[in-house]
Amino acid sequence: MIKIAPSILAADFTKLGDDIKSVESADYLHFDVMDGSFVQNISFGFPVLEAVRKITDMTLDVHLMIDNPIRYVQKFAEAGADIITFHIEAGKAEDIQKTINEIHNHGKKAGISLRPNTPVQEIIPFLDSLDLILVMTVEPGYGGQKFMDDMLPKIYELRKNINNRKPGSDLEVDGGINIETAKLCVAAGANVLVAGEDIFHSTDRAAHIARLKGLVL
Repeated sequence: MIKIAPSILAADFTKLGDDIKSVESADYLHFDVMDGSFVQNISFGFPVLEAVRKITDMTLDVHLMIDNPIRYVQKFAEAGADIITFHIEAGKAEDIQKTINEIHNHGKKAGISLRPNTPVQEIIPFLDSLDLILVMTVEPGYGGQKFMDDMLPKIYELRKNINNRKPGSDLEVDGGINIETAKLCVAAGANVLVAGEDIFHSTDRAAHIARLKGLVL
């Protein structure tokens, strides 16, 4: 089954509650946290997540684009995250498994994200303990970028490893996702599609989400 995760980075924050209600037919609500250090942009943090948690029962899929994410796992868990995904490149190598364990210790699902230049091999040692793997199909930090076709082999390779090692884990893609690129990602093995502008700029968001969900694995 294809899962859709609208990214509120593309929502209108003057009417955020209404925008969230308009995408509640989706499976996850994607929440991009940027610190101005790991990536150049700055987005939002705990107060916004807490406010969003109060107005929706959707699964909150929190993507941490921040340095040393282990420092903030507890706060994001307490603020309402259901899934906490951090970047494998964002901290000390010895902290990766500790961060996964910390997320699980707070009763949340744990994910790791890979930047475009990070090889699949770096994530393999942690695959058995992950609930989600996020492949960035653009450089993280900004919305509206063009989809990177050369990430498709990475998606395919990860899907093979997931099927062999942890079949229940999600394989998520984020960056430049629309109907055309979503088809490519699903064909390569992705089952969770993060889309920001493609959904929030749609005239009929529910219908567009239904079209994305209808893609065949």
